Amino acid sequence: MSEWYDSQKKPNSNFQKFLQERLEKTNPRRTLTAEEERRLSKLEAIVSKLRRGENVQNRQLKTWLSSDEYAQIEAEWQEQIELREELKDKPRDLKRYEKKLREATFNYNRAEGYSRKGKDTTAKKFYNKSESLCEDALEILQEILHYDSSLRVWFDRDISFEVGGDLSADIVSLPRLVTSRSNEKLSDDSRLTSKQSVKLAVVERAMHNIGRDAAPASKDDVSKLNKFLNTDD
Repeated sequence: MSEWYDSQKKPNSNFQKFLQERLEKTNPRRTLTAEEERRLSKLEAIVSKLRRGENVQNRQLKTWLSSDEYAQIEAEWQEQIELREELKDKPRDLKRYEKKLREATFNYNRAEGYSRKGKDTTAKKFYNKSESLCEDALEILQEILHYDSSLRVWFDRDISFEVGGDLSADIVSLPRLVTSRSNEKLSDDSRLTSKQSVKLAVVERAMHNIGRDAAPASKDDVSKLNKFLNTDD
């Protein structure tokens, strides 16, 4: 798993570097004033602390961010709060899929328990039941995504029903919801981020905008990479 994750990170990093270089070319930084140099230095120090996971006091952020930039932290964190509330209210069809997968997992775990005790006949009974429930879950998954492909954002992995793909009717390969606590879940919701990360993103944008005469980099500009990588074809 870690090797797969690392292999995915490399192209992401290259694309991010390309995006940054493009932003630099279209909106180059002019020669900074002494005050701008000082502010840039302070923001760089704040970024270093945030990346190390250290706390940065609001007073310090208010000092070196503009009022609009500082307000952006609360605005973006409010978006995160609203998203977390949204995730608590799953669409009904997702609950139907989740219930069927939970039943399949329950029967699989029972089968594993009987198998460890040497009760192979009983174990096979529960393995077969789990497999049947996985098939039901897969049918539900195909159905709900056929009628509403936007629901893909709720799942922890890309989903393809093509022959030869990774998806099959078994406990491991069936997708989990991003809200699941299952050990089989591959990733969390890519839209979710911590308040520390929100602060970091705002401060990095502020650093980028210092000394640039054209329109400042917006939240959308600097987040194009994440949106691009997390959008289904």
